Amino acid sequence: MKLFAVSDLHLSGMADKPMDVFGADWAGHFDKIRTDWEKKVDDGDLVLIGGDTSWGMKLEEGLFDVNSLASLKGKKVVVRGNHDYWWSGISRVRAGAPDFIFLQNDCVKIGKYVIAGSRGWTCPGSADFGEHDMTLYLREAERFRLAFRETKKVLSEGDELIVLMHYPPMNVKKEDTLFTKLFEENNVKKVVFGHLHGAGYYPLKSEKNGIEYFLTSCDKLRFTLAQIG
Repeated sequence: MKLFAVSDLHLSGMADKPMDVFGADWAGHFDKIRTDWEKKVDDGDLVLIGGDTSWGMKLEEGLFDVNSLASLKGKKVVVRGNHDYWWSGISRVRAGAPDFIFLQNDCVKIGKYVIAGSRGWTCPGSADFGEHDMTLYLREAERFRLAFRETKKVLSEGDELIVLMHYPPMNVKKEDTLFTKLFEENNVKKVVFGHLHGAGYYPLKSEKNGIEYFLTSCDKLRFTLAQIG
């Protein structure tokens, strides 16, 4: 089983939100992603999708975009991003796209991989972190504590614990956060995230205290999937 990741697909099958307004590279971006996906991924592989999957505002709009990925190979695990406004109740989301695995403060075990998922939030020390963000930052850390309680129920010797989230779990200076401390306490091996776009610097792959961190925003990856395992 190979392990791939991508995030911030920003699909708009039912929403009028063409992505090429953000730059010429975004023109036909889903076709580029799909072509790369079809070259790389087999039926037994695993693809982690780190949020901001759809621009849809309503559940049916978001599910239309999610289900446009259903014919692509691999088991697909998805978390919510800050623009996934369509994500309205985890039970409804799961019922509307049964071919996908949606994580919300919980986990799933697939083969040797145990994936814990939650959205996360912007971290102290980030340029966009303000006073109003502290409450949400603390709440999202608590949601990861809930996810790790679930991982303890399914982890076995030889398993690899992976975190799938939307926001970066630390600032660009790689300072400790509640997220990174929780990851280290729970022996996480890899962390997949997205959210970041544009020319600002943040490494595609970094390491902190024995954990590998992967930035997988699709434009940062030039509209390809990253193989991380």
